[in-house]
Amino acid sequence: MTTQHFDWIAHHAANRGEQLAMVDLATSRAFTYTAFDDRAGRLASGLRAEIGVARGDRVAVLAHNSSDLFEIQFARARLGAVFVPLNWRLTVPELRFIVGDCAPVVLIHDPEFTDAATELAATCGIAHLRGRDPGDSAYERLIAAGEAGLVPEPLTHDDIETILYTSGTTGHPKGAIITHGMRFWQTVNLTGPTRVTADSVALVTLPQFHVGGLDVFANPAFHYGGKVVVMRGYDPALCLRLLTDPVAGITHVVGAPAHYLFMSQLPEFETASFSPNLIACIAAAPVPVAQIRLWDDHGLSLLQGYGMTEARGVITMLDPVDRIRKAGSAGKACLHVAVRLMRGDGTDTAVGEMGEIWVKSPSITPGYWKNDEANRTAFTDGWFRTGDAALIDEDGFYYIVDRWKDMYISGGENVYPAEVEEVLFKLEGIAEAAIIGVPDERWGEVGRAIVALKPGVTVAEAEIMRHCDANLARYKQPRSVRFVEALPRNATGKVHKPTLRRLYGDA
Repeated sequence: MTTQHFDWIAHHAANRGEQLAMVDLATSRAFTYTAFDDRAGRLASGLRAEIGVARGDRVAVLAHNSSDLFEIQFARARLGAVFVPLNWRLTVPELRFIVGDCAPVVLIHDPEFTDAATELAATCGIAHLRGRDPGDSAYERLIAAGEAGLVPEPLTHDDIETILYTSGTTGHPKGAIITHGMRFWQTVNLTGPTRVTADSVALVTLPQFHVGGLDVFANPAFHYGGKVVVMRGYDPALCLRLLTDPVAGITHVVGAPAHYLFMSQLPEFETASFSPNLIACIAAAPVPVAQIRLWDDHGLSLLQGYGMTEARGVITMLDPVDRIRKAGSAGKACLHVAVRLMRGDGTDTAVGEMGEIWVKSPSITPGYWKNDEANRTAFTDGWFRTGDAALIDEDGFYYIVDRWKDMYISGGENVYPAEVEEVLFKLEGIAEAAIIGVPDERWGEVGRAIVALKPGVTVAEAEIMRHCDANLARYKQPRSVRFVEALPRNATGKVHKPTLRRLYGDA
């Protein structure tokens, strides 16, 4: 049987089939590469025979993290179809836009999403629904009825592999087109500095509808024939236990700053002991240096990286050898990535000057699904405009500052919230903090701090103001504070600034 040269699972099944490929923690299921390859092949056969899935068709999934999602990902590739994992945290009206936009021929869903899937099928014209469950389910029957030996569709690196919808912080979500080539180049870019090999064991904590859950580090581990351990949903206690368990042998994990914050607040963190072989990356949002120092003091150096959905993962990465001397940096541009920092007038910034990150790479999306307007805005002379702000030091290391659009202007001066938040995190008693700009008659905008305190701790607004006065220029200091129990976050752990602006953005 002829296989695609980038069908990683088939390759490892043929060469090291008894190697363990996946462990699903929620169901205690484990699959060798032989079993993984067989199930993916039979699923592809079932999707073609029973539903008629063909080249270019979209296969959508509404489900919690599971080893099944990786089966679906590799099965639909053998048909030349397109994988569309949906954010299960969204409401049906929010999902209705996405499903209507990508028009899947089938929606595979968890039992708890049956009502939502049924409503979406009725309103968006989805012809086929298939429930997914490890027991007797339509999904398992598809696999059982499928035949072995399916000849895969011939594909190139330019063919669409996945559509990942962005969080939609402004307007409707956009479907970032992910090609097979992007997945390959993302793997090359990531695995050099992070040392992924056939012996690696990657823990999936981020949701699989997000690039972090799929590609940092799961798909790269599959590329080299390593093992992937899937967590159904992020649980800080379970995650910390796995990272410190020598039997589990986790070698690679990625989390947002919030995930590491939650683990550090557990009582078990004080006595936690980590393997020197553990590569723990922190990404998805600007990282407070205080948090990096805290983990380093407890024996685990967090490696900061910077990436995005449109890059299928990483753009810059901090090499482990630089983890101490460049703490707080997101590292340098990856091997096959070109990066520029640009002023608002389209000229390159100087060393130490804030600028917007522009990127060019074979790992960058060719565009958004059915969205010509977004494509025109996103690209300038072949460079992808990320909308993120950063600066570069004299050694060529990048420091991610904030989302470009989260910047506000106070008295004619640019203020980047992440810089102020970094200062707030140094104040004892603050568990979480976020800064937003609010209208001001005199200055145009001023900062407002949204603060969540550690349990049992009291910090007065006046104390926060004194701390900021001692550590920040006047124009950067927040002029008001709102105390909350917890900050709103999206599925990947990022603080959701649009919600904060809606709730606390009054003058």
